[in-house]
Amino acid sequence: MKPPLYVAAMLTAVASVAGALPLESAEITRLCTDAEGPAHCARKVEAEQMKRLPGVAARDGDALKVALYPSGTATFTDVNTISGGTSYALWDYVSEINATVLWVSRDDDAGFLLVQRATNRQTPLPAEPVLSPDRQRIATADFCPQRCENLVVVWRVTRDGVVRELQWAPTERWSDAGVRWKSQETLVVDYTVDGTETGKTLERRLADPGWSRVGGK
Repeated sequence: MKPPLYVAAMLTAVASVAGALPLESAEITRLCTDAEGPAHCARKVEAEQMKRLPGVAARDGDALKVALYPSGTATFTDVNTISGGTSYALWDYVSEINATVLWVSRDDDAGFLLVQRATNRQTPLPAEPVLSPDRQRIATADFCPQRCENLVVVWRVTRDGVVRELQWAPTERWSDAGVRWKSQETLVVDYTVDGTETGKTLERRLADPGWSRVGGK
């Protein structure tokens, strides 16, 4: 049986490079083939992740309770509305920076929320975060035909939050893209130009003058 189109869309939304997903693509496809929609698919991923990440989060009906460190809990409660509402699901845990990643669906939009467990700082992200080798930054690539930023963004990780540092928009339109780190100073971007099926790859150093520095710093 061919999986629903939203499963492929979810896989594209979270990443297009090997090793960036919390579960293998084939496993997500298997879990979500019979799901009723993206939010249900995310819940199935959550159930699997809770087995692998004990103590990170717990589900209590419509409430997702994320454990903070050294103590405390951040609670995220699903809300149903006529337009669709908001739902949360545990997606991953980035141990190197002690942060939990949630999948968030709001009406017809979806994204991620990074929760820093030591401070409960919460940062919405347009795509799944990819951590740099030195743990000082994360990168996201958010590209799709509609409702995407169409930007590659580098974020700096601080105790007080995760903040945009650099961003870059290609001159041609991409249908999807994913990022990975070659080194702490160089990103590799895997992308597909809109209207084509052949994937391409480029490298961008953080020192490249083509980046826009957010906030003018």
